[in-house]
Amino acid sequence: MSDNFLIDGWEDEQYKAFVDKFKTKKTTDDCYTPPEIYEAVANWVAETYEVDRAGFVRPFYPGGDYERHEYPAGCVVVDNPPFSIISNIVRFYHERGIRFFLFAPALTLFSAAAAETCMALPIGVTVTYANGAEVPTSFLTNLEPDSLAVRTAPDLYRVVDAKNRELLRAMKKELPKYVYPDNILTAAIAQRLCRYGVEYTLHRSDCLRISGLESQKAVGASIFGGGFLLSTRAAAERAAAERAAAERAAAERAAATSWPLTEVEQFYIAYMDKKAPDE
Repeated sequence: MSDNFLIDGWEDEQYKAFVDKFKTKKTTDDCYTPPEIYEAVANWVAETYEVDRAGFVRPFYPGGDYERHEYPAGCVVVDNPPFSIISNIVRFYHERGIRFFLFAPALTLFSAAAAETCMALPIGVTVTYANGAEVPTSFLTNLEPDSLAVRTAPDLYRVVDAKNRELLRAMKKELPKYVYPDNILTAAIAQRLCRYGVEYTLHRSDCLRISGLESQKAVGASIFGGGFLLSTRAAAERAAAERAAAERAAAERAAATSWPLTEVEQFYIAYMDKKAPDE
């Protein structure tokens, strides 16, 4: 039976959307790296660790088998492996003395970094991969001194983030960010109030539907999706509602759980403080 048939008058597009729900969903293991992102990372690795890019190896590709891949002497694996088995991959390279610099899941980075097998670079930069998935990404490597467990690398963050933003701008037109006076209400502003639990009501007698301000029209701009011009009273109510939303947003951040150190952790900290740092 053809996928294009109609059911009770459904349009082809509706049926396609229905069928798509049953297709295999993409996971982080399907996140193939855009060439531009890889180049940015590879260049950083080559410059930072003074290693020759000619010796870089990429064993992770569709149908590839990293365990059977050929690893020439002195090579460095710089690649984006399947995140679901990254702990196994790190262990495999550690046991064989193979150098590596691997993309890794940002949120479970320390779990993947087995003790004394590699160092974690908690970059946490969101990368938009080839399948459209946006994944917070960090890195694992054994190119650093064995004495180091964790190191931030702000310069690597900036390099990858800048390249990712550049790719996003190329894929879609980036909407400009505008700041509006209290006498303007947009859908985005109203949604922010709702998000933070602020009750706000706008009466028809206090507003006028507009597509943009006169100052915007002069430069060919407008309010995305349109908006409302508010009376002085409605503007004051909007401003008060915005202040309430800001207060609730601040309270939400302040309410985050803060975990204290116990005597057990303090004991180990004191023990480490007495040890001389590794040279």
